[in-house]
Amino acid sequence: QVQLVESGGGLVQPGGSLRLSCAASGVTLDYYAVGWFRQAPGKEREGVSCISSSDGTTYYADSVKGRFTISRDNAKNTVYLQMNSLKPEDTAVYYCAAGLPKCGSYYPYWGLGTQVTVSS
Repeated sequence: QVQLVESGGGLVQPGGSLRLSCAASGVTLDYYAVGWFRQAPGKEREGVSCISSSDGTTYYADSVKGRFTISRDNAKNTVYLQMNSLKPEDTAVYYCAAGLPKCGSYYPYWGLGTQVTVSS
């Protein structure tokens, strides 16, 4: 039974920081690319970041480059998204998803999401 569970979301002021976690069970994330996606009300889902399983190559949407950092801790079977200098436009439900083995369009495993709200 594969489960991905996101945590770490919440309410933060503009310019603040949050760290999201994606904890896996029933699957070893070492073998999977893991991506972070987000969806705001009335908007389509967009890719935010991804880290590959093979060489750890990372990718970022232009809108978050220099502010967000993706990383993985294989010992904890967890992938993180460190979000700094948050903006109101970052407000969305954030999802993690796992695919094999490179970052791309195929992600068979998804979490249920965690809400991030950036507001003063």
